[in-house]
Amino acid sequence: MADRMTKEQRHRCMSHIRSKDTRPEVLVRKSLFAAGFRYRLNVKALPGTPDIVLKKYHTIILINGCFWHGHEGCRHFVLPQTNRQFWEEKISRNRRRDTAVLARLEALGWKVLTVWECELEPARRTGTLESLPRKIMECSRQHEMEAAQRKRLRAERREEREAEKVRKSLARDEIYNRYEIPKRIMTESEKYDQNI
Repeated sequence: MADRMTKEQRHRCMSHIRSKDTRPEVLVRKSLFAAGFRYRLNVKALPGTPDIVLKKYHTIILINGCFWHGHEGCRHFVLPQTNRQFWEEKISRNRRRDTAVLARLEALGWKVLTVWECELEPARRTGTLESLPRKIMECSRQHEMEAAQRKRLRAERREEREAEKVRKSLARDEIYNRYEIPKRIMTESEKYDQNI
């Protein structure tokens, strides 16, 4: 099926589609601000330039348009009949990018919440916006627990390394006391142990 618009009309139409300050984003931001949360917008230093970054809670909120991000099972995600192959590839690229960005953010230790455009329709909006503060606090608690666990593991590894140094030192002292080892060999052995 051929496109009903001319190339110039299609270009003008597409150029008016926003990537920032969309209606769903503004709804979520106003709700968070009213609930007492403070945040940063579109932080370029983070992968994917996330929509909302709550640094204090170590949480990121991504607000996705159902069509542009290919929300499966959503009535807003219907591929156009014209130029179908282009749209399939575009949505597929967007999904791959979203997956990669999510993995990179989680690898950096961020907790990520995704709010879909359809969750902000009038019938579902109140429930979605009211549940966000609870989800943010849960993400914050998870981050704190994971940070405490990492700290505990680092302390255990440090103790293990110290214990291993003590064992090696005791073994070396015992060997040096039992056998007559030339000073040159003892010095080389100590250098080798320090490099390991």
